[in-house]
Amino acid sequence: MQPYTRRVIEIIAGIPEGCVMTYGQVAELAGSRRAARQVVRILHSMSDSHRLPWHRVVNAKGEIAVRDEESRLLQTLYLQGEGVAVDDRGCVDLSKYQFWPEMKDQR
Repeated sequence: MQPYTRRVIEIIAGIPEGCVMTYGQVAELAGSRRAARQVVRILHSMSDSHRLPWHRVVNAKGEIAVRDEESRLLQTLYLQGEGVAVDDRGCVDLSKYQFWPEMKDQR
């Protein structure tokens, strides 16, 4: 496994219940600011095998970016089950729910 991929997996695995991170945020923390699409590919191909909380990753606007209707509904239900408010457009308030790992010790 490539070091970047390993780091992405570690970051996503570390997102606590009730919080979200953006694809770009994960990419930047893993060391490649412009690799948000790579984060999407890693999530798509490795979520099951690494038991990643895929539902805690949203796009830069706080939107659920999954196009498949069933998966979109599942992500919404998972987030709501963790106490994350998701509006009718599938958006999460990043100012309230976005997780910043470097601040976790201060919470």
